[in-house]
Amino acid sequence: MSELGDYYRERAQEYDAVYDKPERQEDLARLRALLPPLVAGRSVLEIAAGTGYWTKALATTARSIVATDLNDETLAVARTRSYGAADVRFQTADAYDLGAVQGRFDAIFAGFFWSHVLRADVRRFAQGLLERVEPGGVVILADNRYVEGSNYPITRTTDAGDTYQTRQLSDGRTFEVLKNFPSQDEVASAVAPARVEWTELTYFWLATIS
Repeated sequence: MSELGDYYRERAQEYDAVYDKPERQEDLARLRALLPPLVAGRSVLEIAAGTGYWTKALATTARSIVATDLNDETLAVARTRSYGAADVRFQTADAYDLGAVQGRFDAIFAGFFWSHVLRADVRRFAQGLLERVEPGGVVILADNRYVEGSNYPITRTTDAGDTYQTRQLSDGRTFEVLKNFPSQDEVASAVAPARVEWTELTYFWLATIS
């Protein structure tokens, strides 16, 4: 995961450019509308919060949010945003070591991180989320669907089925980034026996797990 972490750290100042793609605007608006009711009045643990783009949407209804990310460089951008009345705190944390994050949470949101988890590790990652959510709480996942022409092309596939993209920053540097595109059945299998509700958009999917 070191190159993935390096990529997002170096990309911090241009992180949100991906949300400017014209063809994705309708889907992004739908996600911004779907998420707030799911966390209304809840204490939220956010995984891989990045620059706070989705933290801002969650904060419109959540009681509190602890927004975590591996890179403090992206959280530094997140700290510059306004989140209204919600109690929003930031913490650097490893998505695979959530026990290090203090607090009790009745909602966990992992936005656009599942796709960066090796297939061999998805069940371990998913169970880590389920272990941290309080009984009666909800785990919320959102991520990309692969759409030719909108996503970076897949440049390498391993024997294990993990797919990679070659991404370029504005200064010309390139990074090979793990980016999987799981199916509904693959997500359901990883979180079983928990129940999954699935919403599929053109460019994204949203899953709620309880």
